Amino acid sequence: MSERVYLAVDLGAESGRVIAGRLAKGRIELDEVHRFPNGPVSVAGTLRWDVLRLWSEIQDGLTKAAAQFGDRIVSVGVDTWGVDYVLLSAREEMVGQPYHYRDSRTVGVMEQSFGRVPRAEIFGQTGLQFMPFNTLYQLISMQLNDADWLGTADRFLMMPDVFHWLLCGSRVVEFTNATTTQMLHATSRTWATDLIRKFELPLHIFPPLVQPGTKLGSLRADVAAKTGLPRIDVVAPATHDTGSAVVAVPTTQTGRANWAYISSGTWSLIGVEVQNAILTPEALAQNITNEGGVDGTYRLLKNVMGLWLVQECRRAFERQGRTYDYASLTEAAAAAEPFRSLVDPDHESFLKPPDMADALRSRCNATGQPVPETDGQLIRCALESLALKYRRVLEGIESLTGEGVEIIHVVGGGSKNALLNEFTANACGRTVLAGPSEATAFGNVLVQARAAGDIGTLSDIRAVVRASSDLTSFSPADTDAWNTAYNRYQSLIAR
Repeated sequence: MSERVYLAVDLGAESGRVIAGRLAKGRIELDEVHRFPNGPVSVAGTLRWDVLRLWSEIQDGLTKAAAQFGDRIVSVGVDTWGVDYVLLSAREEMVGQPYHYRDSRTVGVMEQSFGRVPRAEIFGQTGLQFMPFNTLYQLISMQLNDADWLGTADRFLMMPDVFHWLLCGSRVVEFTNATTTQMLHATSRTWATDLIRKFELPLHIFPPLVQPGTKLGSLRADVAAKTGLPRIDVVAPATHDTGSAVVAVPTTQTGRANWAYISSGTWSLIGVEVQNAILTPEALAQNITNEGGVDGTYRLLKNVMGLWLVQECRRAFERQGRTYDYASLTEAAAAAEPFRSLVDPDHESFLKPPDMADALRSRCNATGQPVPETDGQLIRCALESLALKYRRVLEGIESLTGEGVEIIHVVGGGSKNALLNEFTANACGRTVLAGPSEATAFGNVLVQARAAGDIGTLSDIRAVVRASSDLTSFSPADTDAWNTAYNRYQSLIAR
């Protein structure tokens, strides 16, 4: 087979990229064609996404890809973070500037919603972890505060679907990202119409759902003319970035729950792949989430605050004139005293603090622990706490599936943090296999390749990833010290 090229538009919370995946001879090679910054824009006291600038950057990336790869390009697909959305009017105008999930307008909305529909009933239908920024609570906030805007809406699209609409005119929502809304029925795998009606949200705005690998249409003629691309296919990958990342977990055990993944980045998403959502009272008690995957699978997982803690500490240090790269921060953490201070990474004070370093110090003080004094102590506190939280989540997931996890695959940008990987192996007592760091892009382009008939099964996709990646193994060590720290951690997070 001659080389075929698939374009992944991968939008994360901090940056976006256009990546070319070159498939030939059972291997995939990735080329970053264009990178650009992303992040919330402050508008009159609110946080928004600058969708039009992102669209301009995507077109610039497509133009570069066309110049480099020409008629070898087969298709393009977009993945992004979950929960956020755009509303379109009947004339296909955006209704307002879309909100960022960390915007404060949803504060208290989730708790208010339980007075309208009980928490257990919401979980029983959707199987989703309760987080204050889930799409359901964003829409309820709009219903309460911007009802006119909601009344103007004709179509609800999630963020990756917006860019697919801009690329080819499709007005559908892809399944894996739809499951992050807390408005998708986990058993019927369709919109939870009864739940949506109970919250008196406009049911007519929710479009048809499509599965990963669906061909959505051909590139718009004007986009093709602007970028120099042929009118290639636009294909929905697993549009939730974690969905694409899990596609590219290099396991040899597809179809079993005896391996876990951590999609490690701004958020850490730790879970297993199962065939059906788990909606038991025990799952509700754990506040676990069931998110959609490729081939009808579900990702039974927990969202953990992740390297956001480190990213925001770094920003806090920079504001005080101390500039570090991530390697320097990790080196400082490695030299710091072990287990001096521990926190629950998911404590509400870490969601959007004005200064993450101060937030960590305050939480340590509130729980009667030594307050981190150095930058290295702060980062070590964050990394050890993450590793211990991973163990807590993993033990909960094993209790739900009844199957022991033998190996943890760490994928995504955080897979390059060797110290965190070492801590994770030690804390969890399992081998950690790190890589690929570009799992989301691998998963995106390989689902497109399967849609084109160039790859067969999900197992085949993962075989290509293994053949194309350099993986690093971490074995557990210092077990007694980490077990002692875990017992202390369990008591701390209950405070």
